[in-house]
Amino acid sequence: MKHKVTLIPGDGIGPEISRATKMALEATGVSIEWETVHAGSDVMDQYNGNPLPDKVLESIRKNKVAIKGPITTPVGKGFRSVNVALRKALNLYACVRPCKTYPGVRSKYQDIDLVIIRENTEDLYAGIEFKQGEENTLKLIQMANQMKKVTISEDTGISLKIISVSATERIVHYAFQYARDNNRQKVTIIHKANILKYSDGLFLKVARQVGKQYPDIEMEDRIVDNICMQLVQKPELYDVLVLPNLYGDIISDLGAGLVGGLGVAPGANIGDGLAVFEPTHGSAPKYKGMNKINPMAMMLSGMMMLRYLKEQEAADRLERAIATVIREGKKVTYDLRPDLDKQKAASTTDVAEAVIEALETR
Repeated sequence: MKHKVTLIPGDGIGPEISRATKMALEATGVSIEWETVHAGSDVMDQYNGNPLPDKVLESIRKNKVAIKGPITTPVGKGFRSVNVALRKALNLYACVRPCKTYPGVRSKYQDIDLVIIRENTEDLYAGIEFKQGEENTLKLIQMANQMKKVTISEDTGISLKIISVSATERIVHYAFQYARDNNRQKVTIIHKANILKYSDGLFLKVARQVGKQYPDIEMEDRIVDNICMQLVQKPELYDVLVLPNLYGDIISDLGAGLVGGLGVAPGANIGDGLAVFEPTHGSAPKYKGMNKINPMAMMLSGMMMLRYLKEQEAADRLERAIATVIREGKKVTYDLRPDLDKQKAASTTDVAEAVIEALETR
C-alpha cells in the first residue's frame, strides 16, 4: 500500500536531517508518496511574513500524515511558534514523546522506557495574553483586584491558564488508550492541584474520573515538582505520564535528558485522523548547511510515523537499525561518539547511509 505523506523540511538544520530521514524511511521498503511543502523563516518573504502558509495546512489535511523538520521560533519577538500554530490549526491535541535509552548513548541511566503524553491545545500555551500597560490589561487588573480582593500592580503583564473539562477528558482518554494499545501498565497524572485548585485541580479531578474507565491500567498522580525529583531518582517506576501543556513541555525535556538528550528524542502531535511527526529539538540555525547534525531524533520520529501507518514490521526494522548504529558508535555524529572526537565524527549523510546499511543487513 502506498502512503501519501506531507514532508515539511523546516529551516536551519531541518532540510539536512529531513533528507537523511527520508532516505532511511524509503530504505525500509515502505511505499511513500511524498508531498513537500515549506514553512518557517525561509518562506516568510515569499508569503508576506507568514511562516505557516495555507498550502502547508491544506497538504496535511489532505494527506492526513506529515513529518517535519525543526522550525525556528524567535525568543521574545517576531512570530509565535509555527509548531504551536500548526497544532492549533489542525487540533493536534496529543503530543506524544517517548523517552527510551539506546545502548551507546551517554546517559547516567539504563533501561528507561517512558512515554510522555502532553495536552497540546490549552493551558498557558493557549496564547491568551494581556500586554503590560495596555487598556484591556489595566481593565482586567482592576476587575481582578475588585473581585478577588488582591493588589495586582498596573505594571503587570498577564497570561491566562486555560484548563477545560473537554480537553482534559480527551487527552486523558488518549493516554489510557495509548497505554492499553501498547501494553503499558500504568498512567501517572501530573498536576499542581495543591496550589492551582481551579485549573490543575480540575485537570486532576477529570483525569481521575476518566482513569476509572480503564480498570486494566494502573492509575496514580504526582505533583509536578515531585515528579521532577522522582524521575531523576527512580525513573524506572514510571511508564506513561499525562500532563497539561506547559508541564508536558518542560518534563519532555527532562525525560530527554534522562536518555541522553534531544538528539535521540522523537515526537508526534496527533489529533482525530491527523498526525504530524517531528524531532523535539530546535533548528540550530548556526549549524545550517554543515552536514554535521545528528538526524536520529527525526529518524526515530519517522519510526513512530511508520507505526502510526500500521507498518509495524518496517518500524521495528528501522528502530533496530538505528539502535545498531548507535550501539556500534562508529558512524555517528560527534554528540553520540563515546570519545566526543569531532575529527572522527560522521556527517549527517554518513549516519543515514549507516542506518540504511544496517537495514539491508538485517
